[in-house]
Amino acid sequence: MESETLTIDRSARPATLADIAREAGTSPSTASRALSGRGYVSTGNRDRLLAVAERLGYVPNASARTLKQRTSRVVGVVVTDLGNEFYAQLAAGIEQTLREADYQMVLVSDNNDRTQEIAGARAFLAMRPAGVIMTPVDRAAAALLVRHGVDVIEVDRRLADVACDAVVLDNERGARDATRHLLAGGHRRIGLLVADTDWTSDAGRVEGYRGAHEDAGVPVDARLIVPIGFHAPDAETRIDALLLEGAPTAIFAANNLLAQHAWQVLRARGLRLPRDISLVAFDDVPWMAMVDPGITAVAQPTVELGRCAARLFLRRADDPASPRTVETLEPTLILRGSTGPPSTSRL
Repeated sequence: MESETLTIDRSARPATLADIAREAGTSPSTASRALSGRGYVSTGNRDRLLAVAERLGYVPNASARTLKQRTSRVVGVVVTDLGNEFYAQLAAGIEQTLREADYQMVLVSDNNDRTQEIAGARAFLAMRPAGVIMTPVDRAAAALLVRHGVDVIEVDRRLADVACDAVVLDNERGARDATRHLLAGGHRRIGLLVADTDWTSDAGRVEGYRGAHEDAGVPVDARLIVPIGFHAPDAETRIDALLLEGAPTAIFAANNLLAQHAWQVLRARGLRLPRDISLVAFDDVPWMAMVDPGITAVAQPTVELGRCAARLFLRRADDPASPRTVETLEPTLILRGSTGPPSTSRL
């Protein structure tokens, strides 16, 4: 059986709007309205133009349209860590709302790195985006975008020195509720695992932890507060040291990754929840309801955070002169079996 060689004619130019219009017997402006879905075109002309475009393999020239309109239907989205369920769900909420409004999302992860975040901002500037939604790591990227006339929406935390719309969670209240729950159960030595950042989200969670202690008249032992860097290789070693040196009767892990590390350390040590120690997490993700016992957690409306950020962008796109807005969403404490009275052996 003889093999056949497929020859591709690389000299063939892409079909243009003028080609579509000529083939369908209409004007280029009519073809443009039909293929963009904007403006009136008779049903017969639209059907004919769409059929011709399909047959000729027409692909819109986004670059040319961007140059003409000085912007695009693309919205850049920068998140910290796509491997984290929180950021994946946040991006899903953004994408759903943008798609419903006929915008496309281009998503990048900066991996909690300032240099990568700025590189992402520069890549977006080359696309002339309609706007950028970001979970900021540093102030520089937002400042760069705004300086070039791009509207920025901050989500999850606020860092920008420039005027931006934002949507955040009431992190202080979420942490206060979680810590109050443990204090009400009799715990007086509550370890706090928190991300080592200057982000408003993490600062709010520390304030909530401290505020709940103050409300209860319980002094805070600073040795029980353990800041841990993003993806720190020694995270579990430091949690193990907290158990040995701080002797907490409960642990409040202020994000889902730290909660996962804590759970793994407790298992490795053979400590049972909640008989030997209690555990509360900030940010309820699916695995927390799948283990036995389930993990008590502060649930964030993560998808709604994303949708709200996208709606703030759409409002800004419709009315550039509208006042800058910061929206705050509320968390919910989900009670499961990982919390109970303190173990007498750890008091």
